[in-house]
This record gives sequence, C-alpha cells and structure tokens, in this order.
Amino acid sequence: MATDVIIPALGESITEATVGQWLKAPGDAVAADEPIVSLETDKVAVEVPSPVAGVMGEHLFKVGDTVAVGARIAIIDAGGAAAQPVVAPVIAPVAAPVAAPVAAPVAAAPVAAIVAPPAAVPVAPPAAPAAAGTQPLDAMGPAVRTLVDSYNLDPSSIAASGKDGRLTKGDVLAAIEAGTARTRGAANTPAPAASAKGADRREERVRMTRLRQTIARRLKEAQNSAAMLTTFNDVDMTAVMAARARYKDMFEKKHGVRLGFMSFFAHAVVMALRDVPAVNARIDGEEIVYHDYADLGIAVSSPGGLVVPVLRNADKLTFAATEKAIGDFGKRAQAGQLKIEELQGGTFTITNGGVFGSLMSTPILNTPQSGVLGMHRIEERPVVRNGEIVIRPMMYLALSYDHRLVDGREAVTFLVRVKEAIEDPARLLIDL
Repeated sequence: MATDVIIPALGESITEATVGQWLKAPGDAVAADEPIVSLETDKVAVEVPSPVAGVMGEHLFKVGDTVAVGARIAIIDAGGAAAQPVVAPVIAPVAAPVAAPVAAPVAAAPVAAIVAPPAAVPVAPPAAPAAAGTQPLDAMGPAVRTLVDSYNLDPSSIAASGKDGRLTKGDVLAAIEAGTARTRGAANTPAPAASAKGADRREERVRMTRLRQTIARRLKEAQNSAAMLTTFNDVDMTAVMAARARYKDMFEKKHGVRLGFMSFFAHAVVMALRDVPAVNARIDGEEIVYHDYADLGIAVSSPGGLVVPVLRNADKLTFAATEKAIGDFGKRAQAGQLKIEELQGGTFTITNGGVFGSLMSTPILNTPQSGVLGMHRIEERPVVRNGEIVIRPMMYLALSYDHRLVDGREAVTFLVRVKEAIEDPARLLIDL
C-alpha cells in the first residue's frame, strides 16, 4: 500500500520551502518517523519524517525545487521490500565491485593516483587512513550532512577518518580550510599547474541556500527601513574575569555547565533594558510597542550562516539557566537541529564577533527590533587608572539602534549601564 508523504506546517508565516537534500533514495528501507528529506526554509533546515515504515518510493520533487506546505513530496510503499544494493550502485556498500567505482574505492586506484600521470598509478591502494568517498550521503550524521549540503560539497572529495570510513565534522572542516574539498558537479581532476600567466585563475558559481538568501534580504531590509546608528564604548573585563576564574569550578560542579562571559552580558543587558525601555521596544506602523519582558536573540554560527535563536524571558533566568540555554543553542545550531519557533520573535539581540577575533564592528539590526549589542575580542591595552597607566583586559562594545525610536542619549545611557554592570558585577546581584 502506498502512503503519501505530505509537507507539514513549518512554522508561523512559512508557506513554502526548498528541497535541500533527499536523505533516502528510491528503494531504500525506511522506518516510521525516520527522516527522508531535508527542507530549507527561510530560517533553518527541517527534516521531514516518514509517516510509516516501508520502502522509499518516488521522489516527486528534485533538489532545489520549491515546495508548498501541504504538498505531496514523496511516496512510501508500506508493503514493499527494500531493493538490493546492486539496483542502486551509487549508494552500494564499499565492498561492491567495479559496478560502482565512485562509491567503492577499495577496488579502484587511491585518491593520490587521480592527480598522478597514468604510468604512476599504483596497482593496489596503500595502507592509509580511510579514502575519500567511502560513505553515502544517507550514512552521514546530521551535523556532517548539514555542513556538506550547506557548502554544496562532494563528499567523495573528502578523506574520512571516522569509524568504518565515516566522515566526521572535523574531516569536512579540515578539507574546507585546506581547499581540497570539491563542490558538487566540479571536475574530479584539479586544474593543472599554471604554465602561463593567468592559467591558475578560475571561477565557480554556487546557488545560494534559502537561508543565505533570507539573511541577505533581511539585512538589506534593515538598512532600508531603519535609521540605524551605532555608538561605542569600551569595558574593563578585569572584574568579570576575576569572578569567573574564582567561581567557574564550583559553578560547573554544581550546575553541570561552564560559566562563560555571555551570561554576565545577558544579565547586564536585561538590567539596561529595564532602565532604557525604548531599546527593548519596536515600531509598528505609527505606534511604539513596549515590552515588559526581555526575549534576547543570541546570534550563533551554523554551517549555513548566522542564526539567532531566542532566549525567552531572559529577565527571569538564573546564570546557570542562561549558560545552559546558550550552550544548547550553539550545539544544535551546528547540528542543524534548531526549531523554527526558536528563531522567531525576540526583543533585543546580542552578537559576539569576538569569538572570531573581531576587534570592532557595527552590527546590523535584527528587524523589527530596535537594538543589537555587539561584543568583541578581549585585548590587553594600556589605560589610565587613578592617574597611572596600567594594562587591563579591554573589550569594545557597540550598540546599533534605530534612531527613529531611540535617541542618542538613550543609546549612550544603555551602553553605560551595561559597562557599569560588567565592570562591577555586584550590581547584577543587587540590581543597581
């Protein structure tokens, strides 16, 4: 009996998505609730599970197609039997004979031989780490699969070091960093060495993912719709670093999570938002909407780009709850497991470019919010204290705000409140 796979509701205001990757090929055995296809929405990648156990039938859309919520995307044969590997040699096990040379490098020349002259091709592969391309897409872990798909990479060009020849996230990142990972559809043989001027120049075109298109559109909308302005300050991190060093072991032992700097800043921001409510507000038509709560968007990096999950009711969370939530956001963003509803809403955003080494930047608003705080790297610099030049760990802070709603005085006051709380963490305890 055939069962239709229907695209479920994907979240508020999301009516369509793009087919990012088929996780099951026709003929594959499928368990009930097992993911069969990954869809790219405007915010995250969403995996659609099989409604029944059976065999994967026809794909009704191909990768890159736009599909609407409620559409029939595939068919599952609930009474069929899984096809034998020889029917689909491209995804056959690595022991398959010459019928699938791309997916069965055990019987082919080693990867190194691909770029060598024909006379230098060895007869048997050397005893080395697992060769590239030994793993079909549907055998990858979610994090690896999302990373490969986000960069449009050909997994057969990446050497695998995991158990049973599996690709690891580290393998993919290392290949990207080294420039050895090929994009899908690129030639297997690298360009020959430059023999004339300009011979080593090349271009390639890669379709933007739906998430990257959305990021680009929203950032441009923010510039077009808001009167953005950025004000700066610097903060002495001495007190926070001392408090963290003193209590981090006890904190981790009691709460099971490491004490970081982000929880200090989140709580400092919450205090500042209470003092300057305009920064926590938004413009809706001809009205200003003020919030008596703080839902903080925490920007985190994902394989597909920057995403901003929302820390709900941050004004009511403890340090431990804040650290646990932020750590969980980061892990699930890398694995592509954030839910759409976790990326919606938010009244203010914090972004930390310092983890990538940024010294100073002007963050862009996450509309319709009216403020975003940019954190940067900690750097020892000479400063004057009590008439003497001393070395202190300093960080630049940047507040970008919508000048239609927030005046310069309010923006500076907000930033000063954050600075005061970080330089004297006791204020966080007694709400000063």
